[in-house]
Amino acid sequence: MVQFDGYEVLPGLKINGRQNLGENIGDLGGLSVAYAAYRSFVQEKQGGNAPILDGYTGDQRFFLAWAQLWRNITSEGETRRRTLADPHSPGEFRVNGIVRNIDAWYKAFNIKPADKLYLAPEKRVKIW
Repeated sequence: MVQFDGYEVLPGLKINGRQNLGENIGDLGGLSVAYAAYRSFVQEKQGGNAPILDGYTGDQRFFLAWAQLWRNITSEGETRRRTLADPHSPGEFRVNGIVRNIDAWYKAFNIKPADKLYLAPEKRVKIW
């Protein structure tokens, strides 16, 4: 909840972490389980390594697919309305706010402490 309370959607408008808590937990849990299932499949069917396609590893493509799922374009007014009323965080934060809590994402993209989305391990939320 604290992480999402700090995200500013528009100047002066922050996410209400309490309002979005259930959905944020669902996103983190769902993405974590999906990643575990993906890795299990890759291990069983592909000997542990998915092929590199278009310059992206399998793990990178997994996380890119998550990002593409939530991309959208909305007006400022609609973004404001949704932020105030919708129990879901805006797409950008459903992606960036979630992946920065998943250790595998750091490994997939070689994310380091100086990178913008880096979150120290002790601050990462774990569901299971």
